[in-house]
Amino acid sequence: MSNHSQAPVVWLLTDNKPGHKNQLKGLGNRLRVLTGASLYWINAADYPVPLWRAFLGVAPAMDAAFPKPDLIVAAGTGTHRLLLSLRRRGKTLALMKPAFPLGWVDGAIIPAHDEVKAANNILQTEGVINTITPLARLTSKPEALILVGGQSEHFDWDGDAILNQITDLIARYPQWRWTITDSRRTPESTTERLAELESPKISVVHHSRTHDDWLSHQLSASRAVWVTPDSISMVCEAATSGVPTGLLNLNPRANSRVANGIKRLADRGLVAHWADHASVMAEQAERHEQLWEADRAARWVAGRFLASFQKPPKEPRP
Repeated sequence: MSNHSQAPVVWLLTDNKPGHKNQLKGLGNRLRVLTGASLYWINAADYPVPLWRAFLGVAPAMDAAFPKPDLIVAAGTGTHRLLLSLRRRGKTLALMKPAFPLGWVDGAIIPAHDEVKAANNILQTEGVINTITPLARLTSKPEALILVGGQSEHFDWDGDAILNQITDLIARYPQWRWTITDSRRTPESTTERLAELESPKISVVHHSRTHDDWLSHQLSASRAVWVTPDSISMVCEAATSGVPTGLLNLNPRANSRVANGIKRLADRGLVAHWADHASVMAEQAERHEQLWEADRAARWVAGRFLASFQKPPKEPRP
């Protein structure tokens, strides 16, 4: 039985993929704020689990330094065997739609675009959870950020089209300062052409020169952000910040759930299409409804799985 005077213990099972780790960190950070949770990161690769242990819920020998968990959260296929093997140790929660039946865990947090049937133990989110906190206010300076992704299974990559749109934006808004960065998936040819845009008003930052907090710092200093739609993580991070967010145009592939998820964000007015660039760049851009799925998910988790713990007063939302 959990001790009400203590903070809940939450194990975060990671496969160390950046996107999955980001979701765990976003949820974990909010649980720590809302419940005082103690977070313990566990690399699933350190605890290989044969199928029989996963099926039967027989845990491997774990590091004795880890206290008994009240909640075990996992993100990524590479963590699922370990998660299932630990299901007798504490409540289990999967982030994203798993390949195994959802009845095998106590709960799941799944993007709405995955179109999972509604259930009491499932929270559906708009896009994916991330670590960004909405800004209390926007800068008044004409500073814009451009996040360039690359090839993916969800959109047809067209480097020429992206470069044309970027140069068009810069020409339309000559008074603005621009910061442009690429990603690990950006084709080398696109990266090289982006580097050629460097000028007194344009900073081009190679992704290898960024750090964990770089994006949040850049968003806090920006009045507009443009994102290629191939990465729903990148789009959701930009939208969560509250900075007016525009999507550069790429053709979606047929039946892509990620493309459908980004369309959902646009339909709700959380991001704007290229054709609406004036609304993104407007000086007094209207503040749309707030997107902060890490906070919404953490409140759901706290109420459902950690309700027996004394929680500090809820912090005001910005």
